[in-house]
Amino acid sequence: MQIIDMNTTPLRALNTALQAGEAGSAWTVQNPGGRHALAVGLTEDMSVTIEGHAGYYAAGMNQKANVTVHGNAGQGVAENMMSGAVHVKGNASSSAGATAQGGLLVIDGDAGARCGISMKGVDIVVRGSVGHMSAFMGQSGNLVVCGDAGEALGDSLYETRIFVRGAVKSLGADCEEKPMSEQDRAILAGLLDRAGITDCAPDDFRRYGSARTLYHFHVDNSSAY
Repeated sequence: MQIIDMNTTPLRALNTALQAGEAGSAWTVQNPGGRHALAVGLTEDMSVTIEGHAGYYAAGMNQKANVTVHGNAGQGVAENMMSGAVHVKGNASSSAGATAQGGLLVIDGDAGARCGISMKGVDIVVRGSVGHMSAFMGQSGNLVVCGDAGEALGDSLYETRIFVRGAVKSLGADCEEKPMSEQDRAILAGLLDRAGITDCAPDDFRRYGSARTLYHFHVDNSSAY
């Protein structure tokens, strides 16, 4: 285990050390103090534990690494993640998992507005609730919300699957509730298991997806764009 204290180590030095870390290594980041861009651009299969709150874009552009934040995370946590896993033990601000193309993002608390905006293959599991316009322009992947969802859920959705256990304030343009298939149940059960969630089951959730009316421009739908 290698320990880096942010009270004595500059942010650039931290990220340089982590990016040069070997596969299988384990790191602990102490006293993060809400600094932005912690543990970004990691390309090896390593473990990084951040002991405290993280600022904007923590674990952005992650590949292969497993990053755990023992606190809250600011805007854009796991932004553009390719693979690996990011686990926020607290709450996450807006745009969690934005544009992420793979991997697993787990948020134990609530997530702010636009969770999963333009997601492109990532799996996101939120134990709490999400804010407005979550999964906006979601292209692929899965968003699981164990709590409630705010306004305009799934606005301008493509092929992302959305599973919500609680109430949905409103659906966005071209998003609709869909029947839960056996394939959907299997996917959802697997995600709940990977996220370590045992207090709810797939049948507790409703499934939402794209109505596929906005894929191509049509004048009859112009008011929805």
